[in-house]
Amino acid sequence: MNGTGKVYLVGAGPGDPKLITLKGLESLQQADVVVYDRLANPALLEHAPAAAERIYCGKLPDNHTLQQERINELLAEKALEGNVVVRLKGGDPCVFGRVGEEAEHLAERGIPFEIVPGVTAGIAAPAYAGIPVTHREHGSSFAVVTGHLREDKPELATEKWRALATGIDTVAFYMGVANLPLIRTQLIKHGRDPQTPVAIISWGTLPQQVTLTGTLADIEERLAGHREITNPAIILVGNVVQLRDKINWFETARAETNEHLIG
Repeated sequence: MNGTGKVYLVGAGPGDPKLITLKGLESLQQADVVVYDRLANPALLEHAPAAAERIYCGKLPDNHTLQQERINELLAEKALEGNVVVRLKGGDPCVFGRVGEEAEHLAERGIPFEIVPGVTAGIAAPAYAGIPVTHREHGSSFAVVTGHLREDKPELATEKWRALATGIDTVAFYMGVANLPLIRTQLIKHGRDPQTPVAIISWGTLPQQVTLTGTLADIEERLAGHREITNPAIILVGNVVQLRDKINWFETARAETNEHLIG
């Protein structure tokens, strides 16, 4: 190939392959190379041309197939060979997807790129659990927070926890199951009512989705009896969680379908 190609930094959506955007799908259909993450549904790879090169670079907390610096270099290398490269990321690439680092690397080398937004898990997983993240009567503000929390600057951490505890109606913590004890303790310590409803949604939007509800006071104890709840998971804190009892559409429909098949 001659000349520089182009990189599409694409959000794959939260899990359900039908939740990718039309523009994301069109990007895949023209790809020469697809560099994809662990949380991008593998079914989406079927939309790339059969001849397209597929490169897995998924990450676990203690096991990175490729380090981020190497992923940055890989995208540039493949584009400089003249390829159309799709970097396929779970959820939205701009929400804890490190797309800023990848885009900076490409921009510094003069490589054309586009960022294609996706549906982020912090909104989609609650929606599939019957919980809108905002509601006129229950919550008019919403925040997303990484669950991989760092306490290296205690003075800043205190300010952030106070804001999350008292200034935001609904908070979604990404990949935070391991840090649930810290999350609930800090929220209560900085002013959140211990009776605030909490939902933990594991594998949101996928057939194996599991949702556990409780309050800040008891959610840790409740989680101890549910080993099936693992990352990827969203911890949602706020009064909107109460709405799940009325509008839990996805898991209800799944249960009715299974009951029909068994019957």
